[in-house]
Amino acid sequence: MTYCVGLKLNAGLVLLSDTRTNAGLDNIACYRKMFFFETPGERVIAIMTAGSLSVTQTTLARLDEANEDEMADETTSILKAPTMLQVASIIGDTLSRTRREIADQCRELRQQASASMIVAGQRRGGDMRMFLIYPEGNFIEATEDTPFLQIGEHKYGKPILDRVVTPATSLADAQKAVLLSMDSTLRSNLSVGMPLDLAIIEKDACKVGARRRILEGDPDFMQMSAEWSAALRDSFVKVTI
Repeated sequence: MTYCVGLKLNAGLVLLSDTRTNAGLDNIACYRKMFFFETPGERVIAIMTAGSLSVTQTTLARLDEANEDEMADETTSILKAPTMLQVASIIGDTLSRTRREIADQCRELRQQASASMIVAGQRRGGDMRMFLIYPEGNFIEATEDTPFLQIGEHKYGKPILDRVVTPATSLADAQKAVLLSMDSTLRSNLSVGMPLDLAIIEKDACKVGARRRILEGDPDFMQMSAEWSAALRDSFVKVTI
């Protein structure tokens, strides 16, 4: 499985994904799940993926192929689409078509092929937007009321986001929030694992501002995890009922 989370804040976008992929308990691998399509200063599009690896890899390959096509236009290429809404529509259509094709191929094997994606970004002159795209190609959007989206094993990391994240959250605090959300998930679900990929996109920059890969045993992540565990234990003791 996997866990990916994206925050859309007044100050920018904060994105985090794990890299574990498994096909059963004895077939575990490491695959990147965060991808970027970027024309720095003009537009930046981030995609995080969860679900069938064959579906997500084929979808991304088709998006790449469409971008490189000499006949590409605003209806086929996410690097030419005039709005982020159109970007989400192109990706949703590509994901849906790919999922159906692979599901048909796997029908006789009684295997499921499904995937979902978080798509976030901005084009010059437009607003930052973030969408969760479902396997069928339809999507929802992050809002002022719910400024974050999750895919994969989301339930373990959701409570802290519900409690602390608002559109006014700073980028620094947002990084802390997504990392603690991931830490909770790592502790509770073996299908999510390190390394982690973290990215920051500042508002109106239209480019990836910072990227970081967090490896197993990273001292900063381990210290944060230990401090959070200690803080929770201390708070638990102080609560009265």
